[in-house]
Amino acid sequence: MTYLNPDRIFDPDPAVRKIARVLYESVQDLPILSPHTHVDPKILADNEPFPDPTELILIPDHYILRLLYSHGLRLEDFGVPTHDGITVETDHRKIWQLFGEHYHLFTGTPTGLWMDAELLEVFGVHEKLTGETALSIYDQLQEKLQSEEFLPRKMYETFNIEVLATTDAPFDTLEDHKLIRESDWDGRIIPTFRPDSVTDLSHFQWHDNLRRLGSACGYEITSYATFIQALEERRSFFKTMGCTATDHSMENPMTHRLTDGEADNLFQRALKGRIETNQAHSFTAHMLMEMARMSTEDGLVMQIHPGIMRNHNLKVFNQFGPDMGGDIPIRTEYTRNLHELLNTYGNDPRFRVIIFTLDETVFARELAPLAGHYPAMWLGSAWWFIDSVQGMTIFREQVTESAGFHKTVGFIDDTRAFPSISARHDVSRRVDANFLARQVARHLIDPEEAQRIIRSLAYDLSKKAYHL
Repeated sequence: MTYLNPDRIFDPDPAVRKIARVLYESVQDLPILSPHTHVDPKILADNEPFPDPTELILIPDHYILRLLYSHGLRLEDFGVPTHDGITVETDHRKIWQLFGEHYHLFTGTPTGLWMDAELLEVFGVHEKLTGETALSIYDQLQEKLQSEEFLPRKMYETFNIEVLATTDAPFDTLEDHKLIRESDWDGRIIPTFRPDSVTDLSHFQWHDNLRRLGSACGYEITSYATFIQALEERRSFFKTMGCTATDHSMENPMTHRLTDGEADNLFQRALKGRIETNQAHSFTAHMLMEMARMSTEDGLVMQIHPGIMRNHNLKVFNQFGPDMGGDIPIRTEYTRNLHELLNTYGNDPRFRVIIFTLDETVFARELAPLAGHYPAMWLGSAWWFIDSVQGMTIFREQVTESAGFHKTVGFIDDTRAFPSISARHDVSRRVDANFLARQVARHLIDPEEAQRIIRSLAYDLSKKAYHL
């Protein structure tokens, strides 16, 4: 039988644990703000029963898939669609059985922690997931998923989500968002403007994406000037649909403004298929400056999360496409790379930029001092490879003394797996409660102040940072 200790994550020191418990209980039931996810808005627009546990929990979650693949298991055997026509397993009970047989691989990982909580606290499953219990658990989950209590909108309400932001391409029609807004449901689902697929001139689908952007705007994009016009128009449209933030990913966070002539020259080279990697990087650096400029004008919060080598495993990418767990962190540098952007916009009260990283070595050395100085810069929480108990703890330990608590933005769940949202936020609230309890026990923070801070970390800072 699965048992989740109510003091999980808290320090074994009784004095610290007691304080952590009090702090956690004060925010345990606060609404969830989820300003950065990859949840498909269609599930909330349609509000149809989830197909089955495999389709809901396994197939869309690269956190799960990457670890299974790393142990030599084939993604085809988990029903992941291929680009090359290779037959994949379609029996979802069989897939879940295979997952149960290998669930022990997730012990000690944040995915295992979330999954245990999700199965017990969301779905009321009291058995430990193993090969022996897999099909029994599958049947329990399947029965629940067909009930009204587990329809997507009902789960949104049960989780006490106040707002959920999706991630959307600049050419997206946002039709699902429109359907949600026009329905009689009052859940707040907002888009996020993610232009990487057109601002990265080396993107593998850049030409197709540029045509789609032109179609969304109603004209052909043949120059840098019309490209900028199109992006500004789409940002304006996204704002009418509730968007409050943009999102930008790249390997290197270099920022540098080109002249319009230089930018158009690179754009024309890309149109002709003659762009080189270093030239694409220069264009990305320029577009970060342009996106910051637009943010000062339209008020959208800018999110930057560099330090990722996308699709590192070319075999997996060619067979299954992107977002299969093959995006690997790389070393990053921020002090010099962000110098031009922060000197141009970092003192502007109209601008807000939230910087994330997958490189925890820069927390204390660069990011915290930068955020502790520039008014416009905030720190995104530990996420992805470091959104573990240890990773989130290290984040708090390394950024707090230089930047304080109030230049961070709460927790970012970054999830594609909708049912895991409440479990992920619960872990974050426990980690922060424990960190603050240690500070109180060492008499660095008084108990009353710790109560105010834990609420800020769980709710208030996300609301403020993202203009929610």
